[in-house]
Amino acid sequence: MSQTVDRALSILPLLAEGPADLGQVADRLGVHKSTALRLLRTLHEHGFVYRQSDQRYRLGARLFALAQQAVENLDVREIAHPHLVALNEKCGHTVHLAVHEENEVLYIDKVESRYPVRMYSRIGKPVAITVAAVAKLLLADLPEPERRALAEKLDYPRYTSRSTHDATAFLAELATVREQGWATDLGGHEESINCVAAPVRGADGRLVAAMSVSAPNVVVSAEELLGLLPLVRRTADAISREYSGTAVPPSATDPAEEA
Repeated sequence: MSQTVDRALSILPLLAEGPADLGQVADRLGVHKSTALRLLRTLHEHGFVYRQSDQRYRLGARLFALAQQAVENLDVREIAHPHLVALNEKCGHTVHLAVHEENEVLYIDKVESRYPVRMYSRIGKPVAITVAAVAKLLLADLPEPERRALAEKLDYPRYTSRSTHDATAFLAELATVREQGWATDLGGHEESINCVAAPVRGADGRLVAAMSVSAPNVVVSAEELLGLLPLVRRTADAISREYSGTAVPPSATDPAEEA
């Protein structure tokens, strides 16, 4: 039975490459045409493959419907939370998870620092979109025309002397974030708070969320916090793999990891 299931499942990636006839399916599986036909008929009955008028087979609509339903029912917060807790246990600092919704970036999960100094961020609260590390990651993933249009209509509050001051500077920073694959907020929102963030990606490679570690200067310096970047990126990669159900390539080795 397990061999039959394995063979049937092996047909799906073949048809993902394009329509194939019975002979092509049999050759790819290394089985007789009669065996391939039985498998195809079973998949056809369940809507996973469709037989075209030219007698070739392609993926069926049922497969796409199930995939869409699965994606819609995925809860990135539920998947990410155990990883956020584990990261918090390792480093002790505040850990956030954020998403981009309707031109706002919102915190959807938070694990508090174990140190006495706490952050005032709250789940459901929008972040400071022009300076927050998670916001930079999520906005950097937008197509270039969308990034530019959004940047042009944002306000740029001067929270601190390190705050991003205009659309030109913001777009340049987003380009850097997009290229390097991670982001920071080093005193841009609050002089005493630093943050490093990494992306959580879906199966298509696009960002579905961003996670971060934040800490005040009185607990760790900015340099010490940046030293946690490899750990933060590995955590984000683990969430991405679980969320997408695919083997997401690990982040490139960070220079701090090699030091």
